[in-house]
Amino acid sequence: MVQVRNEEIKEEINERQEDERIKSAVERLSDDVELISDCSRPYSLPTVCGKHKDLKSISPQTVEDLLNGKYTTIDNNYMILDCRYPYEYDGGHIQGAVNTYIKDSIDNLLQLQDKPRILIFHCEFSSPRAPTLLRYLRSQDRLLNSDNYPSLYYPEVYILDGGYKAFYEHTQNLCEPRDYIQMLDPKFSEELSIFQSKKSRGNRSREEKIRKLRVIRF
Repeated sequence: MVQVRNEEIKEEINERQEDERIKSAVERLSDDVELISDCSRPYSLPTVCGKHKDLKSISPQTVEDLLNGKYTTIDNNYMILDCRYPYEYDGGHIQGAVNTYIKDSIDNLLQLQDKPRILIFHCEFSSPRAPTLLRYLRSQDRLLNSDNYPSLYYPEVYILDGGYKAFYEHTQNLCEPRDYIQMLDPKFSEELSIFQSKKSRGNRSREEKIRKLRVIRF
């Protein structure tokens, strides 16, 4: 009985210590908005006041500087995620950007062995597609690291203020090809319908898998 009670006391102490650690991390994130989301270091890139108050926004100028190697401490340890539909991406995208418009691609990012230090999300206007996928990444990242808060696989993520449209208007020299296809371009109405349907089916399939897992677990 004494041994059992001692184990219970140790467990209670560990739980209190863990609660205090989490509380301290939350307070640090609240008090110092310049810390990345695992509290390990300040943000590497200058931010601007964007329309999404819960997300860190960067300007087209900052992305241009990053691509041109101005931020030497970052080197090439970043990834730009273009959340537009493939016909938009194929019509013109930021140099080196990866087309990522469905949540499956975000799930794959979380499984990468060699993860980039920084992620930059954008869509046509950076609203709503890119913010939705960014928030999905963060929610899944938190879930996967729930036993070790505030650790994250991707603690430093940004959204490009104004999206591809703003970047294209800022500089076309870093666009491949140097063009801009709007999501609602009438010439691509069929493609728009196809990709919206594909994204919707993928979301429903994922929700069904999660529901089944919950049934199995509980």
